[in-house]
Amino acid sequence: MTRRDRHGRGLRAPLLPYDAPAYRSRSESFDDEVRAAAERLEPRGSRRGGRIDFAAEDVPPSDPTPWEHGVPLGAVFPADLGQPTRVVLYRRPIELRADVDAVPTLIRDVLAEQVGAVVGRAPDEVDPDYGAAG
Repeated sequence: MTRRDRHGRGLRAPLLPYDAPAYRSRSESFDDEVRAAAERLEPRGSRRGGRIDFAAEDVPPSDPTPWEHGVPLGAVFPADLGQPTRVVLYRRPIELRADVDAVPTLIRDVLAEQVGAVVGRAPDEVDPDYGAAG
């Protein structure tokens, strides 16, 4: 399928250059932040709980578990039937609770809390920068 050639003016160009920060969607930028935060934790040996997969979803499921109060920022899905433990961060609740500049810090803190729950350690043991601003 060819791109639209309206009124014989040629192919349309992208609105933004590919190297502009706004070219990437908020979801793609969030995924990059989660990936960077997860990579920060690996060298510190925080993965003693076995293999942990990290994921980002837009919103949490509509039916929260009985022990969850409010909207969760992240969740842990334990290993089951050969599947590794999975830590999921929810993009929209995190973005709504933090300024644009503070989103990476909140991602780092939520990730430290979730991984800490998996490995049985305090979040500040998993990530020494836990709770630190900026």
